[in-house]
Amino acid sequence: MQREEFPGWHGTTIIGVRKGGEVVIAGDGQVSLGQTVIKGSARKVRRLSPGGFDVVAGFAGSTADAFTLLERLEAKLEASPGQLQRASVELAKDWRTDKYLQKLEAMLIVTDGQNLYVITGAGDVLEPEHDVTAIGSGGNFALAAARAMMDSDKSAEEVARAAMAIAADICVYTNGNLTVESISR
Repeated sequence: MQREEFPGWHGTTIIGVRKGGEVVIAGDGQVSLGQTVIKGSARKVRRLSPGGFDVVAGFAGSTADAFTLLERLEAKLEASPGQLQRASVELAKDWRTDKYLQKLEAMLIVTDGQNLYVITGAGDVLEPEHDVTAIGSGGNFALAAARAMMDSDKSAEEVARAAMAIAADICVYTNGNLTVESISR
């Protein structure tokens, strides 16, 4: 099937929230092909521990592509333990310049409990301005909801869960089956 004819995989919302000394990454479990839900319980948020330093990562896009990127990120973190920013920039540089990696269709949100970044195939390593970031089909819905709750008494996890619930109510490519990982420094 040619790429133009393929209906495309959709469905993921990943959110990262940094609040009160804690960072939470939450992701839904839906994977859709066209108008059909293929799986409702995919796990798109992972904890990595390269070199003994914990990192939490969430991904949107092609699962195989995301796993390739997570493996590359782990290798970068093993080369520079405890330096998430450096590893993220090195991954983004490789992703932008390597012909094989350029074809990968995924995005990552990563955190070490202090830093929070979105890594893209365009060579971007973005740190959110308002301690909230989101990617995927329902990312903008979750982002708006979370930003509205950041001044409340809710914890980072409560903000992430509530924002994901709102996104799941609005976006047909997002469900309420969450994977939530928390990390603090």
